[in-house]
Amino acid sequence: MKYLYIVLSSILLAYLIIVLFTYLYQRKLLYHPSENNYTGDEIKFEYKEVFIEVDKDIKLKSWFLEKDLKKYKTILYFHGNAGDLTNRVHKLNELKKLNVNILIISWRGFSGNPGKPTEKNLYSDARKSVEWLNYSGIENKNIVLYGESLGTGVATELGQDNSFSSIVLESPFTSIAAAAKIYYPYLPIDLLIKDRYDSLKKIKNINTPILIMHGKKDDVVPFKMGLELFEKANDPKFSYFSEDDDHMMKFNDQLMNSLKEFLDFNT
Repeated sequence: MKYLYIVLSSILLAYLIIVLFTYLYQRKLLYHPSENNYTGDEIKFEYKEVFIEVDKDIKLKSWFLEKDLKKYKTILYFHGNAGDLTNRVHKLNELKKLNVNILIISWRGFSGNPGKPTEKNLYSDARKSVEWLNYSGIENKNIVLYGESLGTGVATELGQDNSFSSIVLESPFTSIAAAAKIYYPYLPIDLLIKDRYDSLKKIKNINTPILIMHGKKDDVVPFKMGLELFEKANDPKFSYFSEDDDHMMKFNDQLMNSLKEFLDFNT
């Protein structure tokens, strides 16, 4: 009996240590600024490097692909939870073929930017980027919010004020809590989580056109999350659900045609 007590106590202690570690270091598990997996792509577009001031000592390294600010809409691109701007070159090489301007920002703590990424801070970074575009003469009605993976949570947050042209969600999740429960089913996620990005609750507040893109073989964010968001979204809504893509890595003709049709719908 004493031996059983020792074993059970040891198991409980180990579990509590895991819970405490997860709580203290959860943002290290969520944000991966140094994880650069797609840095070998050749840049096939012209861009201007700009630095967007979001705080007293923080300016976000960003790329601005400008075609015609008066003639075309501007995509404001919010990237995901891993890597720097060069990780998105393969996507930008395709997006730049569209009749759009593009501003892609890097979050604080990413791409050499100072500061720490948190849900609150990323929302602030995004809003300051909108202000930067406004200052450049681009009204919200001519801005397309584009969220990639984690960035979909930011796009959904901003999109609730319904002043933007439209919203694109690439590989979206319903909430970070729901996603975390898939990876850590043995932890009390609802009690531990700090950054929630609860898109499922917010998407009903969006009434501007929305396009949801998701790969059915996604092993990072399950396809069912993108489908659930699509079902909850208000009209007008559009979808691109790829049969053979995983985490939306294939920016092929089918995806680009869907994106172009969506943008043309809102022109």
